Amino acid sequence: MLNSIHIRTLNMVLTTGSFAKAGSMLGYSASAVSQQISALESSTGLTLFERGARSVRPTRAAIVLGERCAGVLDQLTALEQEARALAAGDRGVVRVGSYPAAQATLIPWALARLAQWHPDAQVDLEEGESSDLMPLVLSSALDLALVYVYDLMSEEWPAGITAVELMQERLFVLVPPANPFVTADRVRLGDLAGQRWITGHEGSAKAALLTRLCADAGFSPRVAFRSNNHDAVQEMVRAGLGVALVPDLALAGPSRETARALDGMPCVRRVFAVRRTSTTNALLTSFEAALSRAAADRRMRQRPTAQVR
Repeated sequence: MLNSIHIRTLNMVLTTGSFAKAGSMLGYSASAVSQQISALESSTGLTLFERGARSVRPTRAAIVLGERCAGVLDQLTALEQEARALAAGDRGVVRVGSYPAAQATLIPWALARLAQWHPDAQVDLEEGESSDLMPLVLSSALDLALVYVYDLMSEEWPAGITAVELMQERLFVLVPPANPFVTADRVRLGDLAGQRWITGHEGSAKAALLTRLCADAGFSPRVAFRSNNHDAVQEMVRAGLGVALVPDLALAGPSRETARALDGMPCVRRVFAVRRTSTTNALLTSFEAALSRAAADRRMRQRPTAQVR
């Protein structure tokens, strides 16, 4: 197999016409250049230079190899640059999964910052519920996922997973525009015992949380409709079909006008970036930093407003 160092040396000797000048350009002595050319001749079985007392003359074989090695060296240089960029996280692909609310709020701002830092980076996005994303991280189908955990619900991370908390989402009760509670500054969960509820599907974290909170408040929620799609839930509330418990990142548009804080709310939704502890994707470090900045910016914008009370 040809040695790339010997190929570079051959190219430089052909360019400069001298072992000494080639050595000067490459940082070698003339003797070291001569040894490398001899090694290349030995590995190819070719005589590449006719050596005189004061000069060297390339043979036809050297000229033919030289014509081909320029393209090879360009490819090697490009490969070396690519390897350095991948090692530095300047280039490459990071595969990211996220639950829908974070996909629509945190992810775009993280992508914008990553594009400033590493314009050549590529991010492939996957959307899904937290329970669906974790197996994809464990199987290496995803490099990182944004998932949520309600702090009243127990959660243990699988072995080999590193989880970094990015932020906490407050929970609000969303009421229809014509509902009497829309005029209240704050609402107690117990006051909503007689309301119809819209929540997640059976077995979902959303549904389990509502059952737990209502039980602590002394009643069982009367569930009228179920959907894991927050946009659908908010439209159902606006249509007067019931009330719903909605986390901050999922609140959008007109829904914020009828979202009310819950008095003594004992629960928040914690947002985590999870990845395999053993991952070697250098670009992931930059993306995690971009996510942290996006979450910090979101926390600054998460102050209570006149509408969300």
